[in-house]
Amino acid sequence: MLPFTVEGLTEVVGQVLPEPHAGLLAGLLFGTKTTLSRELYSALVNSGTIHVIALSGMNISIMSRLIQSGLLWVVSKRTSSLLTLGMIGWFIWFVGPSPSIVRAAIMGSISILAIVFGRQYWSLFAWVLAVGGMLLINPSWLVDISFQLSALATLGIILFGGRNRAERHEGSMMNFFHQSVREDLRLTLAAQIFTIPLIWFCFHRISFVGPFANLMIGWVIGPLTGLGWMTILIGWVYLPMGQVIGWFDWVALEYIVRTVYFASGVPFGSINL
Repeated sequence: MLPFTVEGLTEVVGQVLPEPHAGLLAGLLFGTKTTLSRELYSALVNSGTIHVIALSGMNISIMSRLIQSGLLWVVSKRTSSLLTLGMIGWFIWFVGPSPSIVRAAIMGSISILAIVFGRQYWSLFAWVLAVGGMLLINPSWLVDISFQLSALATLGIILFGGRNRAERHEGSMMNFFHQSVREDLRLTLAAQIFTIPLIWFCFHRISFVGPFANLMIGWVIGPLTGLGWMTILIGWVYLPMGQVIGWFDWVALEYIVRTVYFASGVPFGSINL
């Protein structure tokens, strides 16, 4: 059995999926880019969807919302919130407490609390305290593009991400899936409101197809995150079963790959200033 580490689980991904799908899923779940093909990386940049493979406050917010939603079936809102924050802490330890991951976790925790409790004024205050505290610890982060993107993405989620009514889910599983997709799409778009202008300013690149491409793939990121974790955990225990479930991952990943390549190939869809 492979070791239960990022490297071990990345190897499981490579055994249950072909490339470039395996590299894309590893980037989505762990933020690793070592196994991602150069062609797909370039297409992600040109289509304005490179954030998909970078662990950020938005990615952790989506992962936290999935955990929160699942826990609400069996525990109370307060308990599920505490357990979700605990899972974020475990994730930091698991992937390694690099500055970028810690920043993303802090921002993601703030945004998920904002959505869970729906108290925008409290969330804005917490955002100010978190950003101010991190800058006091390391003032150089003020000019760090990853810090700026993470902070602005979280601010967009707080202001425009809407309220995730933290109630026990009722109705059919299809209704639950529909609500999850809708919330993930809203999170994706909200996170980009302030980050797109910053990307234009810093990288002198305008991706006209970026909003369209993100709209097309944003709804599938949340379900794929949950399915991807289930696939690699099952595959780590029993690889043949993971390979069976991997077919469902492949369908979602193939859709993302085709959409990204299509968007990156649109004439004048992305220009350098």
